[in-house]
Amino acid sequence: MSKTIPIVPVAADAAYETTINVAGRRKIHARMAHGFWSNWRIAAVVATQLFFYLVPWWQIDGRQALLFDLETFRFNVFGMVWLPQDLIYLAALLIFCAVALFAWTAVAGRLWCGFTCPQTVYTEMFMWIERWVEGERNARIKLDRAPASAGKIARKAVKHGLWVALALWTGFTFAGYFTPIRPLWQAALAWSVGGWTTFWILCYALVTYGHAGWLREQICLHMCPYSRFQSAMFDRDTLVVSYDSQRGEPRGGRRKDADFAGDGLGSCVDCTVCVQVCPTGIDIRNGLQYECIGCGACIDACNDVMDRMDYPRGLIRFTTEHAQAAGAGRATIARRMLRPKVLAYAAVLAVIAAASAIGLVNHQPLKLEIARDRGVLARTTDEGGIENVYLLTIQNTDDKPHRYRLSAAGLPGLASSQQVPVTVAAGGSQTVSLRLSVAEMPSSRQTVSVTLAAIDAPRQSVTETTTFLAP
Repeated sequence: MSKTIPIVPVAADAAYETTINVAGRRKIHARMAHGFWSNWRIAAVVATQLFFYLVPWWQIDGRQALLFDLETFRFNVFGMVWLPQDLIYLAALLIFCAVALFAWTAVAGRLWCGFTCPQTVYTEMFMWIERWVEGERNARIKLDRAPASAGKIARKAVKHGLWVALALWTGFTFAGYFTPIRPLWQAALAWSVGGWTTFWILCYALVTYGHAGWLREQICLHMCPYSRFQSAMFDRDTLVVSYDSQRGEPRGGRRKDADFAGDGLGSCVDCTVCVQVCPTGIDIRNGLQYECIGCGACIDACNDVMDRMDYPRGLIRFTTEHAQAAGAGRATIARRMLRPKVLAYAAVLAVIAAASAIGLVNHQPLKLEIARDRGVLARTTDEGGIENVYLLTIQNTDDKPHRYRLSAAGLPGLASSQQVPVTVAAGGSQTVSLRLSVAEMPSSRQTVSVTLAAIDAPRQSVTETTTFLAP
């Protein structure tokens, strides 16, 4: 049973606090909403932050599960070790996320903003602390209007102290994705964290504190570019938070048992609770606005009012412009989701995902780089053959040492000077000289391949090509 919201009809301009702070903007005291979408938003906050705060402490085979170590340029990704050459996978992930965001926006509007955007998530967490310390909306308004007193200062100090603590822990966790978090924790306890690491911890903590504690909706309204270009991805079949003006207008107050239809009124009782719960302070009854982040708080608030008035739910709901105009139901909305734009996004996502999956499946914890010896490009041997000299750099990105055998192919009678296996330590690299020789060549330039294979790990092998030249 969800918590009910009392219906208190107030004027629209009194639905939020209009006190002007030092930044010259009205301060929004958002009311707590309860219901289906609010529960989902809480679940999204919990899920994303459990991932963020716990994953750096997760160990796989004695290594941090997710670590982007910029000092050694080694990236641990859930059991795999990536080097800078593997950043193509990170690029593919970023492209996939961007296309997925565009696709999600075309289908469901700004649900990303309302449920999983870091700005929304941390603002929600900071507001939980604010409500716990200062009380619900009316209590917070009363506290802000009250003159300075010991009690007010104490409450504000406790709130900001908890905000700072959460921001610092968030900054520390963020740094733990780029510096091994367990040694970082020991260094923090000993007050011996390095200068740059300290800078980034404090920088991220300051951003979190400023954005979630002070700026809040201003980030969404004025600083986030996504809110500005989202309309370009919307169409008449995009799910958005919508007020049913045909059913709700004309709005007006009434008793629960009144014949509002006979009085010429719509279903909206003009309680403005939908405005009071909005984190950006908009009135959804004025139509879709770029400030709307699609959190669904107004839907929960309005549904609660409709329940108390014994009216049907859905005066405010997630729907599409096309469905609202035609009076279509959920089946039509679901069918219209599979439109050409969405299918095109899905196809691009499938290609990126398939290519990345194939690359990851074939990913080898082994790198081989071949460079010609600039001092000896090609020469004739005492026996009359032709010899080329190469410098090979072998990188073992595995967490175990391996012995590798080198072989070459591409020319009849091609011989290699490297017959002894090469041992490379775990996570290490080694440069060896390789001499390739052949008795005769059909032309002055030929392509040969060099294969590096682990003797103790048959599936680990890599082949690179190079050029064999005649003198």
